[in-house]
Amino acid sequence: MTTESMKDGVTRAVARYQRTFMAFTPGQKAVAVVGTIALLLAGFMVFRWASTPSYAPLYSNLSSSDASAVIDKLDSQGVPYKITNGGATVMVPKDKVYSSRITLSGQGLPSSADSGYSILDKQSLSTSQFQEQTNFKRAMESELSRTVEALNGVETAVVHLALPQKQVFADKQDPATASVLVSTKPGSTLDPEQVQAVVHLVASSVDGLDPDKVTVADAAGHVLSTSDGSSGAAASTRNQQVEDYQDEMKDRVQTMLDRVLGSGNSTVAVTANLDFDKSVTETKTYSYNDKNVPLSQSKNVEKYNGAGAGSSLTGVVGPDGQMDSSGTAGGNADSQYEKSSETSDNAVDTTVEHRETAPGSVRNLHVGVVLDAATARLINPSEIQSLIASSIGIDPQRGDTVQVSSLPFDRSAEKAAKADLAAAKKADASAQQWTLIRNSGLVVLILLILLLAWLKGRKHARARVEATSYVIEQLRQDALERSTAETVVEPSAAVLALASMEHSESDEIRAELAALVERQPEDVAALLRGWLVERH
Repeated sequence: MTTESMKDGVTRAVARYQRTFMAFTPGQKAVAVVGTIALLLAGFMVFRWASTPSYAPLYSNLSSSDASAVIDKLDSQGVPYKITNGGATVMVPKDKVYSSRITLSGQGLPSSADSGYSILDKQSLSTSQFQEQTNFKRAMESELSRTVEALNGVETAVVHLALPQKQVFADKQDPATASVLVSTKPGSTLDPEQVQAVVHLVASSVDGLDPDKVTVADAAGHVLSTSDGSSGAAASTRNQQVEDYQDEMKDRVQTMLDRVLGSGNSTVAVTANLDFDKSVTETKTYSYNDKNVPLSQSKNVEKYNGAGAGSSLTGVVGPDGQMDSSGTAGGNADSQYEKSSETSDNAVDTTVEHRETAPGSVRNLHVGVVLDAATARLINPSEIQSLIASSIGIDPQRGDTVQVSSLPFDRSAEKAAKADLAAAKKADASAQQWTLIRNSGLVVLILLILLLAWLKGRKHARARVEATSYVIEQLRQDALERSTAETVVEPSAAVLALASMEHSESDEIRAELAALVERQPEDVAALLRGWLVERH
């Protein structure tokens, strides 16, 4: 096949497509144009999706400086990339992950990878003791920074350690201290529990470091915990515990009242005074059980029998215990004397009680409840007060109080909110209804247009086929008559010419006649009427 023949074939195909398109009705033309555009757009999207590379993480948890350096190198190398996770993760096409890592590693990126305990790998035999201690401190600071950055909400962290030299005597040893500077991610803050976690994490990682000697601060310059033992985070923790306890009691009472009175008919306020002091009590108690056998027992009996027991002496007692001679004897009768004593050692039970009171106990609790006046008429406030006291364990002996009052509630904001909500719901329902009607109307209109276009196209096609067939038949008859009149001597040549014409020009004539009927239906109708008149 030559170039000229290919060109003629393309030209005929284009002309045929053009005639076919021109033969369409306006509705068919619109459908054809929209369908062609949709096919082209779908093909473009599929091609774009297939040609877009699949990305994989190159590095994660990068610092800002490392991420900037990596991106500059990727730009200079012409490697496409994406930045995710707030700039901490750099992604490249999957087929370029390993080659890019090798290239960047050869250039010393990321630089933060050469930190931590890897610093100790570069020491040599000529390293002095001071350098060893300095490198060890740098390695500890880097590792602790990475560990703190692993916490949720922490973007970057810097840890500084002050490790004094070891002394021989413990009383002369200076304490180790540490400071931590944290920078949180946008929109997040560190709660007291996280601050305490940072403090104890750093203190547990360094030998001899007391948690009270760790200071934590944020990037805004706020001290989150101090190193003097009075931790601001501890105070925040106490306040948080008080608030949590008050919220728990409030929710318990409010849930009960909402169940009894209905939602929005009561409001509750709880104030709790918690005791965070730690007290230690030691009690010693002695007890004795008389049924127990004595540990030891002794008995002593003294008796005396002899003369002079009944004598009576009178006089003055001398310095040696002798009676003066003036004394007189009362008689010489016999005397008796008896004395007994008994001693028992019994076992005594001793009970020693050592009791420590944990911080956080309730000193007193105060509850205030306000009921809506319209609802309070239907219920006795004293019953509500007793119900609240029983539900949360009110103890009058420790000073707990419960106050229940009834006041009219301001319902204006609630009514306005309900009205706005009802109007919004009505507007949404109306918008949804109109959207449904509009979409349904558009669908019906499109279906109607397509149906009319299909019926009209079918009618035109049938008329075009009939007209084309009739015109071709008339042309064939006219050509046959002319060829018969002109070439009477050679009828076989006329027949051959007619057959050749039928085979070679039948398709083109049919297409041209169809286009002619579509463009000029009135002229074709007039021509057909003229032929019919001439026939008759």
